[in-house]
Amino acid sequence: MTIHTDGGCLGNPGPGAWAYVAQTAGGQVRAAGYAGDTTNNRMELEAVIQALRLAGERTDGNVTVITDSRYVEGGIGEWIRRWEANGWKTRSGSAVKNRDLWQELQALKRALQARGFRVEFRRVRGHAGVELNEACHRLVTSTIAAGRKGR
Repeated sequence: MTIHTDGGCLGNPGPGAWAYVAQTAGGQVRAAGYAGDTTNNRMELEAVIQALRLAGERTDGNVTVITDSRYVEGGIGEWIRRWEANGWKTRSGSAVKNRDLWQELQALKRALQARGFRVEFRRVRGHAGVELNEACHRLVTSTIAAGRKGR
């Protein structure tokens, strides 16, 4: 399973959304969600969390999560191990932002791995013509617009 993810908001903080487009053996699965007051980084993380939840509904397999977020890439690929070892403190000693989401993401990843999944994260450049990354971005934009209309 390959899942493209994206998150964003109008203003930072502001109204935001997350989205994913998953390629599965049965075709594509798309999902998105809205938050009235959030940050871009929280929405990027929420997209990955929701993608891993979808992957968890499968019985076995490998998962590749594709993000355009350097924050997600650096956090899951490198920083999270240091944060955990340092009691969720950054190098400077301040509290890790979005700790709740990082912990949830790490728990989902570990649960999948415990079930035999290989979980991989890759970053693509945003707005560079990667078809499913662009589709995620359009989902984020339309979800924010629909969420703001519904207020």
